[in-house]
Amino acid sequence: MADIKSPPHGVLKHGINPLFLRDEELRQAMELLFFAYRDFTTEPDTILVQYGFGRAHHRALHFIGRHPGITVSELLGILRITKQSLNRVLGQLIAQGYVEQRQGKRDRRQRLLTLTRSGHSLEEQVSADQRARIAKAYREAGAEAVEGFRKVLLGIIGTEDDRARFDRAAAPRR
Repeated sequence: MADIKSPPHGVLKHGINPLFLRDEELRQAMELLFFAYRDFTTEPDTILVQYGFGRAHHRALHFIGRHPGITVSELLGILRITKQSLNRVLGQLIAQGYVEQRQGKRDRRQRLLTLTRSGHSLEEQVSADQRARIAKAYREAGAEAVEGFRKVLLGIIGTEDDRARFDRAAAPRR
């Protein structure tokens, strides 16, 4: 990407104009995301390994917890992993009593997923540090920055369907 100079008008605090970002600011943002993700996942990874689980298990627990009754097909669409990988993850979570699977009432081919009491407890334990990190960062940044951050994340999401999930009410569906 070419290094484009910002015009003097529209320059924000710290001299960055979001309409004319230079390659260095973009690369620094990428680096910040890498460091943030590393630190965001360290504590959950430490907990998950004690159960013989990994990040795919955490993602499954998160989305099943946020969307009780989610279908296996919907979860596959969100996680974008192979059926084989998801079946392995779900098989472990079901066998160890963290996820319950039942047939759909209208379509008996559907497999609807919900967290068990143990699943809720594990999901809470694994995501507690992440929620605390986000809450602290939000408090320190302030409401305007939080809304800006949300817009940036929405802009990074690759598909309109995935972005549209966040146009709905903030509460999880179902």
